[in-house]
Amino acid sequence: MSTVTIQLPDSVKNNIEALATKEGFTVSQFVASAAAEKVAALMSMDSLRREAEAGRRADFEKYLSAVPSVPPAENDRLD
Repeated sequence: MSTVTIQLPDSVKNNIEALATKEGFTVSQFVASAAAEKVAALMSMDSLRREAEAGRRADFEKYLSAVPSVPPAENDRLD
């Protein structure tokens, strides 16, 4: 584990303390969890961008053309 000192606006600090208490976490657990979630989200976006850049339009069109053109099932309609 590592220790990091950060500066936060008082309002953010107060909200973190209140939410951590409400959810039964320590402030450290709450902040670590929030940071981990943000890192995971950013890493996922990077991964999706790399996958998109590696994709080929021709492959997409090939697979899309294999999807049958039929109306949606009765239980899958928006109306």
